[in-house]
Amino acid sequence: MAVITIYTDGAAKGNPGNGGYGVVMMSGQHKKEIAEGFRLTTNNRMELLSVIVALETIKTENAHVEIFSDSKYVVDSVEKKWVFGWQKKGFKGKKNIDLWQRFLKVYPKHQVKFNWVKGHAGNVYNERCDELAVQAAESDNLLIDEGYEKENATGLF
Repeated sequence: MAVITIYTDGAAKGNPGNGGYGVVMMSGQHKKEIAEGFRLTTNNRMELLSVIVALETIKTENAHVEIFSDSKYVVDSVEKKWVFGWQKKGFKGKKNIDLWQRFLKVYPKHQVKFNWVKGHAGNVYNERCDELAVQAAESDNLLIDEGYEKENATGLF
């Protein structure tokens, strides 16, 4: 079975601020790029969302997937198995619960290995993901990161 290689990146202009994510997926001769921007979010949310969207894009189950990310937050949370402990404790005191729960629904469908790569160090695909994420964050049609905005809503009602 062919390996699906995925590079991901997230960006936020301000933290929180407008943000975006970029994904480059490759398998054999196939290559796909994905990007979306949001009006108010954080860098960590975009880093995690890029991984989730990439995994949700895979059409077959039990795929062999290798993910490359410059996010220690995402890579260490999974590879060091922290997220599974957070899940057992009901994510008490953790941020981005909505996204971690979404991740935990798609993650077991595949055989996934995470690899950390240094950001802005000349890796062609990491640099491309960064470009996609920044362009998405700066675009005119920004989506609403409902999980973030709901969790951080202020007001009297």
